[in-house]
Amino acid sequence: MKPVIAIVGRPNVGKSTLFNKLTRSRDAIVADFSGLTRDRQYGEGSVGERHFIAIDTGGLAEEEHLVDNLMVQQSFAAIEEADVVLFVVDAKAGVMAGDLSIAKRLRGIEGKAVYLVANKSDGLDTDVALAEFYSLGLGDPIATAAAHNRGVNTLIEYVLDALPVVDEPDEDEVKGPKIAILGRPNVGKSTLVNRMLGEERVVVFDMPGTTRDSIYIPYERNGKPYTLIDTAGVRRRGRVKETIEKFSVIKALQAIDDANVVVLVLDASEGIVDQDLHLLGFALERGRSIVIAINKWDGLESSHKERVKSEVRRRLQFVEYAKVHFISALHGTGVGELYGSIDKAYISANMKVSASLLTRYLEDAVAAHQPPAINGRRIKLRFAHFGGTNPPSIIIHGNKTESVPESYRRYLENSFRKALKMVGTPIRISFKTGDNPYGSRKSKLTPRQEFTKKRLDKRDAKH
Repeated sequence: MKPVIAIVGRPNVGKSTLFNKLTRSRDAIVADFSGLTRDRQYGEGSVGERHFIAIDTGGLAEEEHLVDNLMVQQSFAAIEEADVVLFVVDAKAGVMAGDLSIAKRLRGIEGKAVYLVANKSDGLDTDVALAEFYSLGLGDPIATAAAHNRGVNTLIEYVLDALPVVDEPDEDEVKGPKIAILGRPNVGKSTLVNRMLGEERVVVFDMPGTTRDSIYIPYERNGKPYTLIDTAGVRRRGRVKETIEKFSVIKALQAIDDANVVVLVLDASEGIVDQDLHLLGFALERGRSIVIAINKWDGLESSHKERVKSEVRRRLQFVEYAKVHFISALHGTGVGELYGSIDKAYISANMKVSASLLTRYLEDAVAAHQPPAINGRRIKLRFAHFGGTNPPSIIIHGNKTESVPESYRRYLENSFRKALKMVGTPIRISFKTGDNPYGSRKSKLTPRQEFTKKRLDKRDAKH
């Protein structure tokens, strides 16, 4: 599991700027939920071989004015999730009442490193400017000017020293597909986890070695090995009816990274909401195989079921290769059928095919539907080969491949999926344009042939 850095502080102290610096290796924002995780952004960063997740939290004002504010709750939830906390203050403004409130809360935290970052220190006498921040009781302030990238490298060195070195579980101990159960709060994830383990399990034990509370649970079903990644903690059967389930975007991201197959759990009584699509997007971005479980299906009226099925067809058409199951985790209806789709998705994601067979499928696809012409010249796709698995990666070589439109890329993806009978997994297709092997050679034409060629070229140009 990747370690986590939380950035907290009052509004307008430069938290987002520092967040962008820490995640500079990957510009894309990993998550930005509205409502549930208001004003929190998640991003991935790396320095050398060290990778981490950074959280940019909403600004905290004086605590007494925001006791019931969701932003405050989510910011302090981020602190609880983090391995390292960066408390950002404004060096120009000095110590404010809000800083004192936040510092008091941070001083009570045990078991994780907290660094005081005095940002916007450019143009100041740092010894004088930083002196008053010692009153916060959080050790030596680190002077930065994140907007100008000053002091950021020093800060990163401190952070790297504090981040835990995570020991991943031994791959020899992880058997079969690694399955992550993903979904919004209260859709029945914990109930499904307990149901999937159920009475048929042969071996169940917690695998140590991670700093987070996600658990690897190897078990067997009908003689086949599986490893379930449980992010909420496996509950006893007597507690699975609790209405409030712990939800963490961090744990979801970490589980997706570690999984081979993601089972996305949706609530049939609520239909598909935007956050379901956000979570699905995270899994697809990571290239993970997908199985969709529409939970709480029992007891719904026929008209409601038809509306849900229609919504699934309409809103999930971009992932139509994923198998959809209508289940009841509480009663066990349809849960056993998930395993067939999980197995097929896992096999598809790890499939390896020879270059000759891929090239033949490419030729069939091109023969059925030619690539478009660019400036009167046809794109030529010559051969294909595998570039990796989980997700399957196919590399296609040809000329003018940089001009292949996205629509044709999707056509090839669907053609390969149909030919290879792949189920549940996205396919990554990349193109490579080969250099003209004769492009840099000097002409071998005789002077007379050169003269004739020029005359013909001029004539062709006129016509």
